[in-house]
Amino acid sequence: MTGGSELRNKIRQYCLDAGADIVGFAPVERWNEINECPVEFRPQSLWEPARTVIVLGVAMPLPIVETTPSILHKEMYDTANRTLDTMAYNLVRYLNRLGHASYFFVRDGFGSLRLLKDRPAAAFNHITAAKYAGLGTVGVNNCLLTPEFGPRVRFVSVFTEAVLEPDPMVEKELCIKCGTCAKCCPVNALVMKEDSYKGEFILLPCLERHQELTADKAYPCGICTKVCPVGKDRRLYKQKGFLKKYLEEAEALKTNPDDPRYKSWTHVRKYGSWNKDFPR
Repeated sequence: MTGGSELRNKIRQYCLDAGADIVGFAPVERWNEINECPVEFRPQSLWEPARTVIVLGVAMPLPIVETTPSILHKEMYDTANRTLDTMAYNLVRYLNRLGHASYFFVRDGFGSLRLLKDRPAAAFNHITAAKYAGLGTVGVNNCLLTPEFGPRVRFVSVFTEAVLEPDPMVEKELCIKCGTCAKCCPVNALVMKEDSYKGEFILLPCLERHQELTADKAYPCGICTKVCPVGKDRRLYKQKGFLKKYLEEAEALKTNPDDPRYKSWTHVRKYGSWNKDFPR
């Protein structure tokens, strides 16, 4: 099969027309060259004919992310996931019609939080794939930070046997190590590391927090994606002074649940879920 830049550009435009906000291409060799994850989690271990991984991303609108934990954030998160799986499924069909055998890996890849607690990994990591596809770098919050949306973006990956021209990886770290994600994490699941842009992620308290939010119909948490200052989307929404607002939120709402600075967020949190922090 042949690929190259012409086919890559055709595929990229197809993905953008289908609703993707960002698209990147990674050669499967990058998993071996960088050697960050065990062999069994690499594309060719999942599907041997794979030669290129195409990563699609859809953004999560910042004002909705800011309401977390809420039913509004949950529904938007679910919509993004369904959109990604539909786009990946249709892209595979499109590539197959062009004569390039393809395969896709669903956006989460685990059946429940309880299962993830027992087996703390999915069979394939979309964050790693997105990094290798040149879409961003991993920050203290262990999320992929993109220039366009910071970490407020979801990903899905398509494997194809077509050999496509790859996108260069982002060389400059996008994380500024401000530590806001670690400071705002309600369960202290993130720890800053002096020698790395990627922070230490403590899985158990994060999973337990998400299990609580699932029962409350307000999953996922997403505070570490909400507070990250990286992303051009903040300019789009003309935000100023947001870090101070984020850092003071938890204590301010303990002191005054009706603090006017957070009125729109707390209003959404009161309705449509069993959010124990914001009873009606």
